[in-house]
Amino acid sequence: MMTLEKYERLTIKWSEDRGIIENSTDKIQTLKLVSEVGELADNVNKGRDIRDDIGDCLVCLTNIAALRGLSLIECWEVAYGDIKDRKGRLNKDGVFIKESDKGE
Repeated sequence: MMTLEKYERLTIKWSEDRGIIENSTDKIQTLKLVSEVGELADNVNKGRDIRDDIGDCLVCLTNIAALRGLSLIECWEVAYGDIKDRKGRLNKDGVFIKESDKGE
């Protein structure tokens, strides 16, 4: 079984071989990500298989990170560090209510 790190390295190599890292920018890849997220949303709403859509988003995120000199794991570690101690629950309306918001 391949690891996230291995897929990240393969994706960066694939992107380098196709001139994406050399000729693209983080802004261009972010716009591509938005497009891919739109495809993901469409397929979620239609109940279709979304594995390729999620994978395409990961490719864009990998490229954005690489163009900024970052890794996906590094970004994930920062994000998890921000949320790991967060307390609260998502309500039935889809709104995350922080534990600190309950007193308001």
